[in-house]
Amino acid sequence: MNTPLGPDCLPVVYGELETDTRLYSLGLIVHGESNGTGSTTLRGDMSSEIGDRDLVEDPLFILERGEVYRNPTEVKMSQIVLPCHANHCGELSVGQLLKWMDSTACLSAERHAGSPCITASVDDIHFEHTIGVGQVVNIKAKVNRAFTSSMEVGISVSCEDLFSDSLWNVCDAFATFVARRSEVGKVQLKQVVPRTQTEQMEYSIAAERRRMRLIHAEIITDLLSTSTAQLGECQEYQNAVSAERTRVESVELVLPPHANHQVSTFGGQIMAWMENVATISACRLCNAHPTLRTIDMFHFRGPSHIGDRLVLKAIVNNAFKHSMEVGVCAEAYQGAGELRHINSAFMTFEVLDKDGKPRTLPRIRPEHVDGNRRYQEAIARKKIRLDRKYIISCKQTEVPLSVPWDTSNQMYLSYSNLSALKIMAAQGNWMLSSEKNKVSLYTLEENQMLCFKVETTVNVPAEQAFQLLSDLRRRHEWDRHYQQCDVIIQPDEDDTIYQVTTPCVSRGGKGQDFILLASRRKPCDSRDPYLIALRSVTVPTHPASEDYTRGEVLCAGFSIIEESSDVTTISYYNQATPGVFPYISNDIAGLSSSFYGTFQSCSKYLEENRDSLDALPPLKPGAEWDGPGRTPL
Repeated sequence: MNTPLGPDCLPVVYGELETDTRLYSLGLIVHGESNGTGSTTLRGDMSSEIGDRDLVEDPLFILERGEVYRNPTEVKMSQIVLPCHANHCGELSVGQLLKWMDSTACLSAERHAGSPCITASVDDIHFEHTIGVGQVVNIKAKVNRAFTSSMEVGISVSCEDLFSDSLWNVCDAFATFVARRSEVGKVQLKQVVPRTQTEQMEYSIAAERRRMRLIHAEIITDLLSTSTAQLGECQEYQNAVSAERTRVESVELVLPPHANHQVSTFGGQIMAWMENVATISACRLCNAHPTLRTIDMFHFRGPSHIGDRLVLKAIVNNAFKHSMEVGVCAEAYQGAGELRHINSAFMTFEVLDKDGKPRTLPRIRPEHVDGNRRYQEAIARKKIRLDRKYIISCKQTEVPLSVPWDTSNQMYLSYSNLSALKIMAAQGNWMLSSEKNKVSLYTLEENQMLCFKVETTVNVPAEQAFQLLSDLRRRHEWDRHYQQCDVIIQPDEDDTIYQVTTPCVSRGGKGQDFILLASRRKPCDSRDPYLIALRSVTVPTHPASEDYTRGEVLCAGFSIIEESSDVTTISYYNQATPGVFPYISNDIAGLSSSFYGTFQSCSKYLEENRDSLDALPPLKPGAEWDGPGRTPL
């Protein structure tokens, strides 16, 4: 029989799993754990946990001349923390750390651009540890990807204790810098050429992060309006602290020491001033020393210069059991001029007890209409942060295979779906398992996880192949394991949720169904592939039924690369679950090449339909299906 590529799902077998003994000799047995339903689920991740002296680095990359490769945009800064850098707790001020991070990142951006650069934004930052006086801060920055006039710079911060010889991660961040116009006009940045596996991965995912930044404000606004409408009235607590008591306003005169080499106020200095007033505001609520845990995205809306008066305002928007959100903004003016909005941010603080555990905080009592709005929006933002952390930040060992989908986490699920496929595709240690008629099967074993890749070349334009493979409703035309595929909902033109049913894989058993999120992406530029990423999600309208066994997909999909106008390389990836082994064990062991049949059918399907996309009517974003075989609502 043909090895199934669908429904990207390679059916999960419930009950006993018969594993081919040949896999033991190949080292491809995956250790699973029970999920309480009688099935075994794969747990693994592409990266390992970081511990003392275990910060993950790329292996040395040796150039043809025998030299050790170093990224040409990489800039490093090491600073020993002195008392003048510390707060009243003897810990490095986060404001000072932000200044160092911004400075290092700016130098990296300017090294690549060859011209002055300014900070446009800094993505969300989560601080894992504090840094004490006498310890060393190591900051590394490098350009991940350049676009037309902007570039993403990755920043990694670690802390070193010189006396115990230990090293640990503090935070990672991504900043966007814009190259300033030259006398000749707008700057056109040169492309970044990734050389190592990590550089290739960051280069690929940078395009997805950029897409999220461009729509971030619009989506957050929509989510806030939807969430706050569902929250109702503010809850009243006994002994609550008035929010007005936490209000802080401070003014700073921008002097030459606060400016960068372009005579603009240093972005890191503005962030440090904002952190200072936010900390004062948090102190007024808890009457203790707060610890900054997270900062939502900084977005600089305009420049500030020497001579500006910078007005910084902060207030606690809401306090939860163990954390509080502080809103802070920076505005600038010259003389008697009008205020100009420079920046806004939301910072989350905790108060730790002597054992380092978060203390219970007093509750906030909002005042006036504006106070109620901030109070409600803080609740909505907290939910958004939790969704984002749950989907994006956590390792795969910490989340279930199927994540609940709704409109509030749609953007993050799509990002996570595509990023997981890009990370898998960027792995450099794939091993060729078998090959027949220009169809190749590769395997990858890492961290007790098995992935496989099937690759071939077709004489079909890349965009046409992308359109044909994107629509899972047509998958049954070339993959007989797709018994039926119906659209549940299409929230936008790039994301669709399908219900896929597959035939029974064992005598007397039930068929399987899968709820799959299909996220697709066209290339950001000519060096990017077309992508179709698939993963399991859950939706409340389609719970598991008695008619089918519910299967799950961790990560699967297609990467489609244009080789020429009529030649395309198609790679199919799947991060295997234990149910895949009965179907691929012989192929991986080299005793069979049955995978070739399914992919040959796929190639034939693409070539027969290279000039037509009219077999099924296109879906409009927002269209829903009321169930298998029914018409759109």
